[in-house]
Amino acid sequence: MSEDQKKQLEQQLWNIANTLRGKMNADEFRDYILGFIFYKYLSERMHRYANEILAQDGITYEQIDEHKPEGQQILQAVKEESLLKLGYFLKPSELFSFIAAKGNNTLEEESSNFILDDLARILRNIEQSTMGTESQDDFDNLFEDLDLTSTKLGRTENEKNALISKVLAHLNKINFQLDDAKGDVLGDAYEYLIGQFASGAGKKAGEFYTPQQVSAILARIVTLGKTRLKSVYDPTCGSGSLLLRVARHLTDVGAFYGQELNRTTYNLARMNMILHGVHYKKFSIKQEDTLEKPQHMGMKFEAIVSNPPFSAKWSAAGLHMSDDRFSQYGKLAPASKADYAFIQHMIAHLDDNGTMAMVAPHGVLFRGAAEGHIRRYLIEEKNYLDAVIGLPANIFYGTSIPTCILIFKTCRENPKDVFFIDASNEFEKAGNQNYLTDAQVDTIVQTYAARTNKEKYAKAASLDEIAANDYNLNIPRYVDSFEEEVVIDLHTIATALQQLEKDMKATDATIAEFCKELNIPSPF
Repeated sequence: MSEDQKKQLEQQLWNIANTLRGKMNADEFRDYILGFIFYKYLSERMHRYANEILAQDGITYEQIDEHKPEGQQILQAVKEESLLKLGYFLKPSELFSFIAAKGNNTLEEESSNFILDDLARILRNIEQSTMGTESQDDFDNLFEDLDLTSTKLGRTENEKNALISKVLAHLNKINFQLDDAKGDVLGDAYEYLIGQFASGAGKKAGEFYTPQQVSAILARIVTLGKTRLKSVYDPTCGSGSLLLRVARHLTDVGAFYGQELNRTTYNLARMNMILHGVHYKKFSIKQEDTLEKPQHMGMKFEAIVSNPPFSAKWSAAGLHMSDDRFSQYGKLAPASKADYAFIQHMIAHLDDNGTMAMVAPHGVLFRGAAEGHIRRYLIEEKNYLDAVIGLPANIFYGTSIPTCILIFKTCRENPKDVFFIDASNEFEKAGNQNYLTDAQVDTIVQTYAARTNKEKYAKAASLDEIAANDYNLNIPRYVDSFEEEVVIDLHTIATALQQLEKDMKATDATIAEFCKELNIPSPF
C-alpha cells in the first residue's frame, strides 16, 4: 500500500469515527469505533482461516448450513482448529459482513434489520468461545466497554440501531488488506486512530498513549545493535503502542509483557496486540495496579520501556520495605510522587545485560529527600544509570511540563560516566502542541549511540562530577546550553536614531514643498 493509500484509509476511518462524535465525548466514541474495527478484523481473519481449512472440501465458510447436522459437524471441526490457531471462533452468521448487511437491509432473504441484540450476543460469543482455552485471559470481557444499550447512541432502540448499522455499513466497505503479508495496514491505521483520540482527549490522554516520536526514541534505544529480543515489558502499558513500537525495529520479539491499571485501556491494549498480529501465546497483558499488585513478579526482561503516570500517588506503605523491589534502597518514594517507585519496580525486573528506557518528569533529576537518596543509590551503588535525555516542554498530551528520558543498563559499556543530552530546544510547533521531527529523533538516537560530546547539546559527565553535584542530575549542570546575548552598542544606536531624525525632517520638508505647489494644506 502506498503512503497516499495509507493516508486515505486513515482518513476514511476517522470520518467513520466522526459519525459518533456528535453523540458522545472522545473517550466514549473511541471505545465504540475501535471496538467495531476490532470485531471486523476478528471476523475477516476467521473468514479467511475457515476458507483455507475448507478449500480441500470445495466449499466456503458462508456456504455451511448451521442448522443441519452435517453443517454443525463441520463447524465443530473448524472451531477446534480456529481455537488452536486464532484463539477464538465465529460462526458464519456471526461474521461482520453478515451483520452489517442485515442492519442495512442488503441480505437476499427478507428479515428484520434490527441487529443490536444479535451484535451483543455475537460479541459475548467471541469471548465465551475462548472459555477453558489458553486464550481465555486475552479475550475475557474484551468488549465490555462497547455498550449497545447506551442512550448516547440514541433515545430509542430504533435510533440506536440505525446509528450502529450506519457505522457498520461504512466499515464494511473498507478493505483492510489482511492478505498483504508484507504490510500492517490495519495495525498502522489503528495506531493512527489511537493517536487522534489521544490528541483530542485532553488530560486523560496520558493514560493510554505516548506520542509516536517519543515512543520511537525509547524503542530505538532499547533495540540498538539487536535484531531480536527474548522479551519486552511495559509496567504501565496503556494501549500497548509502546510495546508494539519496539517490535517495529526488530525481526522478532519472543514475548510481550505489560500491566495496566485502567480497565478500558487494558482492553484496548489486548485488542491492539491481536490486531497487530501478535499471537495470543506471545503476549501477557494484565490488569492491576503495578506498584501495589504486580502481576509479573520474579520475571526478568531483556528490554523495558515505559511512560509511567507523572508524579502519581501511591501508598508508600511500610510493608513495601520488605518487598525485594524496594528494600535494598533503604527508603521508599514519597506517597505523593511514585516516579522512583516505578523506576525501582522496573530495575527489579531488568535482566542481566538488559536495557530500560523510560519517560519521567524533570523533578526526578533533582528532587531531594527520599528521592535524592534513591537517586544516589542507583548511581553510586548500582551504577545502572546510563543516560539522561532532556525533552522539550509541551510534547505530551494533557501536560505542558518538560520531561526527560532515563536510560538504565544492568551491564554498562561506559561505567565511569553518565551521558547527558539536552534536546529541550529541538522541536517544531503544531498549534498549541510541540513535537519532534524524524530528523530530531534521529539526532537524539545517533548522539546517544555515538556517545560523543557535542557543544551545547551533549556531554558525558564523570561519576566524580555527578558526586560533586551531590547527585543532582539537572541537565544544565552538565550541558551548558546558555546562549550569550548579543552585545548592543548604545552609542551606535543613538547615532543611527539622530540620522533617522534628520532624514525624517528632510522628508517632511519635501512633502511640505509638494503641498505648496499643489496649493493644498501641509500636514506639518
